[in-house]
Amino acid sequence: MKKHFLFDPSLVFLNHGSFGACPEEVLEHSQRLQREMERNPVEFLGRRSAELLGRSRAALASYLGADPSHLAYITNATTGVNTVARSLLLHRGDEILTTDHEYGACDNTWKFVCRKTGANYVAAEIPLPFRAREFEERVWARVTPRTRVIYLSHITSTTALILPIAELCRRAREAGILTLIDGAHAPGQIPLKLNELGADFYTGNCHKWLCAPKGAAFLYARPEHHALLDAPVVSWGYSEDVAGHAGFGAYTGTTLLERRLLWQGTRDLSAFLTIPAAIAFQDRYGWGRVRADCHALAAETLKRVCGLTGMAPVCEDDDFSQMVVLPVPARDAEQLKQMLYDRYRIEIPVTMHKDRLFVRLSVQGYNTRADADTLVQALKEIYSL
Repeated sequence: MKKHFLFDPSLVFLNHGSFGACPEEVLEHSQRLQREMERNPVEFLGRRSAELLGRSRAALASYLGADPSHLAYITNATTGVNTVARSLLLHRGDEILTTDHEYGACDNTWKFVCRKTGANYVAAEIPLPFRAREFEERVWARVTPRTRVIYLSHITSTTALILPIAELCRRAREAGILTLIDGAHAPGQIPLKLNELGADFYTGNCHKWLCAPKGAAFLYARPEHHALLDAPVVSWGYSEDVAGHAGFGAYTGTTLLERRLLWQGTRDLSAFLTIPAAIAFQDRYGWGRVRADCHALAAETLKRVCGLTGMAPVCEDDDFSQMVVLPVPARDAEQLKQMLYDRYRIEIPVTMHKDRLFVRLSVQGYNTRADADTLVQALKEIYSL
């Protein structure tokens, strides 16, 4: 699969999780759309974009197991978290329940909202090694009469754990507690059926594991919550009838969710419109098998590194997919990351959870056993193992 991507051949790229990577043919599709737009921007944006976006959203909805009218395109999952968090009517003393494994940027979002509203951000401790069967009760034990929202990652960023969230979503709904799921790493890495999952809000990136161009993401919201959500930028989507405004006639009749969140001024829609091409690319190459092969290589590499260091994995094989953390002995995290890049040309993040140090390995369809061998050998030399 490596021939389909545009990587610098001197790199060992094991960091798909940070920003993704787009196949050349999918990128070319996006660039063709950009050139088509420039032939007549008014025609493309003002007259055709609603239909084009509708077709794209239908393809994504089918892939996600969702209703197209419950989806809106946004540029990244952090924008989705911000949109929901800053739209909720929170009061002093209300609680947002989360875990101590969440993405730092979104932790910042909630802390910002709490400073503004007087709400409290409460983190349930999820210890390592991870025990999936204990997860639900550890989170639910922190629910109080003041809990208004449960906010969880589907796949954690720092520790790469798949969190079993479905039962928590069900219990929260019965208790009248809203759920927001940050699925930044989920689409393309694990199967999704959002209508069955039952979260009130779910946001995910398409430019990571689905391999769409950068700036392609979505926010899913159950229909009873559409009117609650405010866009980061208030614009023409807040007009009851946008017809008659130059260049905006195409948006008449689209959903309230899409009008508010998408049309905020001139923007490049090509990444959104290229999502069906990314889905088609993965379908053509049998991505279910590719994911399984990637998981197998990640699991094997985890065992090899733990065998070298004598350190135990922090999870079982079923707790991760294509991204896994390799525990390594303590040292300066930034120095280790830079050494792996400068000395071995390995692009890979080094993460920390509390006092634990990890090399976070991402295995995508373009990675080979030779890539894993290079990483294992590098760690062996750095730690003199």
